[in-house]
Amino acid sequence: MGDEVILLNFWLSPYGMRVRIALEEKGIKYESREEDLSNKSSLLLQMNAVHKKIPVLIHNGKPVCESLIIVEYIDEVWNDQSPLLPSDPYQRNQARFWANYVDTKMYEIALKFWRTEGEEKEAAKEEFSECLELFEEQLGDKPYFGGDNLGLVDVVLVPLICYFYVYNLYGNFINENKCPKIIAWAKRCTQKESVSKCFPEVQRVKEFISQKKKNLNSE
Repeated sequence: MGDEVILLNFWLSPYGMRVRIALEEKGIKYESREEDLSNKSSLLLQMNAVHKKIPVLIHNGKPVCESLIIVEYIDEVWNDQSPLLPSDPYQRNQARFWANYVDTKMYEIALKFWRTEGEEKEAAKEEFSECLELFEEQLGDKPYFGGDNLGLVDVVLVPLICYFYVYNLYGNFINENKCPKIIAWAKRCTQKESVSKCFPEVQRVKEFISQKKKNLNSE
């Protein structure tokens, strides 16, 4: 009898996307259950009683919450295929540091850009660009942050870049001249089936974002 793996998710969530990429990269069979975030299921409320948020991975009836923790859990449990973290302790520490930087710094800036206008929006755009320049240095001449293969930092960062570059939702948000290596990396990632199959359909995303903006403007 095999493992039962269920993912409670919302189709647009970049946090859920990173969990799906990790599962796909390792070839793990799982059931994805879509959540209505305005009417959360009793299962979600039971499995993540503290934060009541997606994504939640349920592995043989036991919940794992918070996307970064879930991705590391997946890597630890299914450690015989496509490792996402390096075996060297220092390199593993560095991967965790940059993955945490994406969560604590870059997502915060992205939200600021989304929610503000005028000078504040432009400042957030510039701040995001500065973050990408740091990642340019970290990537160097490697194909992926994980080296020759997709790693933790790739899995965590690519959903965010997906929304701002691949979907081109906000015009020239990412300066291609400043970040050519990041652009090349993003394209390389999206050519991988384990990544591309986790991206929502472009038109569906644009329609959802457009409606969200209309709702915000009418409030």
